[in-house]
Amino acid sequence: MEGLNKDWLTEGLIDFEYKKYMLLGYLKRVAKNFDENKLYPFLGELFAHYNNLIEFKRSKDEVARHFPSKLTKIDLQKMTLRYEELMNDDQYMEEIVQILDFAIPRLKKSMEAGIAIYDLVEEKIEIEPVGILPLHKEEGYMLLTNGNEKKIDVYGYQLTFFANAKENYRSIKTVFLTSYLRKLSNTVESIKLDMIRRHKQLPNPATYHIMSHMQFPLAETMLPVAKRSFVRYLGTAQ
Repeated sequence: MEGLNKDWLTEGLIDFEYKKYMLLGYLKRVAKNFDENKLYPFLGELFAHYNNLIEFKRSKDEVARHFPSKLTKIDLQKMTLRYEELMNDDQYMEEIVQILDFAIPRLKKSMEAGIAIYDLVEEKIEIEPVGILPLHKEEGYMLLTNGNEKKIDVYGYQLTFFANAKENYRSIKTVFLTSYLRKLSNTVESIKLDMIRRHKQLPNPATYHIMSHMQFPLAETMLPVAKRSFVRYLGTAQ
C-alpha cells in the first residue's frame, strides 16, 4: 500500500488543495484497511504523522513568540525552522498553517479509529502459562491461537532489555517455528513436550498460550498486538 512520506507537508508543491488531496487519499486507504481490522503498519504511521505535525506546530508557535522575523524554510524531518527578517513569505506560511489546521484533527480521528480496533483485539486476547515455568522467562515459546483458525502457531521468543536515562524498556523478537492442527491430541501441553523433544537446547522452556476469541488478520493485527500484550503480561507477572 502506498503510504504518506514523512516529509509530505513540506516536500513538493506547497498548496492547500494539493496537500488536502494527498492526505485524504492516504486516510481513505487507511480506513479501508481498518475496515478489514488491519492495524499495522498503518496505526504506527498515523501516530508518527500526527506527532510530527503537532511538534512542528508547537515549534512554529514558539519561534513566532520570540522572534518577529518570518519563517523562510521548514525541514520537517529535522524539525528545524529557518527565518529571515526581510523575507516576505506570508503566503507560504498561510498555506502551511491551513494545511496543519486541516490535517491534525483528521489524523487524530483516524488514529482514534485504529486505537478502538486495537483495544478490541486486546480485550479478546488471553494469555496463560503452559506447564511449570522456569526462573528464566526471557526466552521460550509462544503458542498462538487466532480465533477459529484450525491451527496453533508456535513462535520462539526472546526478550531484550534496554534503558535510557528515564526508564527501562523491553522489546521482543519472535520467529515462527511451526504449526499444529487443532485437535484433541494436540493440547498445548503436548505441543510444549514436542517442542522440547525437537529443540533440546531448551529443556524446560518458558511457554505461554496466547489465544484470541475472535479471528484477526495475523501479520497486520493479531501478532503485533499479541506481542505487545505479552511483553506487558511478562512485566506484570515478575
